[in-house]
Amino acid sequence: MARRCHFLDTAIIIGASTGIGRATALKLADSYNNIAITSFRHRDELMSLKKELDAKGCHCLAMSGDAGDMDFMENFIRTITDTFGDDIALLVNNAGISYVGLLTDMTIKDFDRTMKSNIYSVFNSCNRVVPYMVRAHKGHIINVSSVWGCCGASCEVAYSASKGAVNSFSKALGKELAPSGIAVNAIAFGAVDTTMNGHLSPDERQMLEDEIPAGRMATPQEAAEFICRIAGCGNYLNGQVITFDGAWQ
Repeated sequence: MARRCHFLDTAIIIGASTGIGRATALKLADSYNNIAITSFRHRDELMSLKKELDAKGCHCLAMSGDAGDMDFMENFIRTITDTFGDDIALLVNNAGISYVGLLTDMTIKDFDRTMKSNIYSVFNSCNRVVPYMVRAHKGHIINVSSVWGCCGASCEVAYSASKGAVNSFSKALGKELAPSGIAVNAIAFGAVDTTMNGHLSPDERQMLEDEIPAGRMATPQEAAEFICRIAGCGNYLNGQVITFDGAWQ
């Protein structure tokens, strides 16, 4: 497939098979020549997304694996640069899982799994991608976070802690990379209508939506549109945690 003119080079979406990640990948296909996607779970959905992206005219690389594992991440980024070259314009870190329950019922295995998915994945991808962006003196990194990383949620201690780490990570790395022309921001989403909230009963969902001044959850497409808007901003928007929650928190 020929290179499309006036399109940016490569965008990487970590955690792309469903929800916000999938919607973001489809939206980015309107602006990028090459899109690399990965997901630990939902391999069939990941491959289905690759077909959709190919049909939209961009080059797509899809690999299934654990972004919280550095060996996998090194292989994934190496494969991207071998395939598309080293001009990585955008990295979106969207991998994440939640644990709902009392802290005293949580095992260390549960806690480790949450941290590995939600913050180790961010470290791994940034650690491997940043050198390419520094050499190019440009790039955007967007880390998908949560309002619970700002204010905490009862019975979601590990999730809140991991997203709080994502927020601080983003602020610190933004300061570190700003002299190199690279922007790093986190988006603290409120309730988004994804599979992560699929455990809610109809009554629980209604109670949640009643708490949100906007009166509803955001759609994955709205979340993706906002991610793309931030990606399109200049690099002076940097080191920020930007809330997108319908005036909820």
